[in-house]
Amino acid sequence: MNKIEKIFKTESEVADFGREIGRTCSRGTVFALIGDLGTGKTTLTKYIAEGLGVEESITSPTFNIVKSYYSGRIPLHHFDVYRLGSSDEFFYIGGEEYLDGDGVCVIEWADLISDVIPQDAKIIEITWPPCGNVDERIYKCLF
Repeated sequence: MNKIEKIFKTESEVADFGREIGRTCSRGTVFALIGDLGTGKTTLTKYIAEGLGVEESITSPTFNIVKSYYSGRIPLHHFDVYRLGSSDEFFYIGGEEYLDGDGVCVIEWADLISDVIPQDAKIIEITWPPCGNVDERIYKCLF
């Protein structure tokens, strides 16, 4: 697994990155997003969805846990597991069926259920640079 670190200074750069990985991913791909509130997990998901050709507006599934979109070339299942109390709750809601399904999964707050994230997941950790510009983000990608 490769480790790539990228620093994005504009949302345009994030958009290009997200669209590219959306265009090139395949069925069964799992993106495990890790980052504090406000780092841009849902923003990145929006651009992954654009790369997949999803036509619906992407919003955070915070209170739904998962939202699925079927208008793109591959179904997109967008999770926000922040409100889950444990990995067991992920199984109770049928999460493993999505992971083993026909679509692409993007899981925000994936570190909270790290024991159920597939080993081949594409992990993206998003952080702010130390003493850096508040608009910049560091993306550490393991894939």
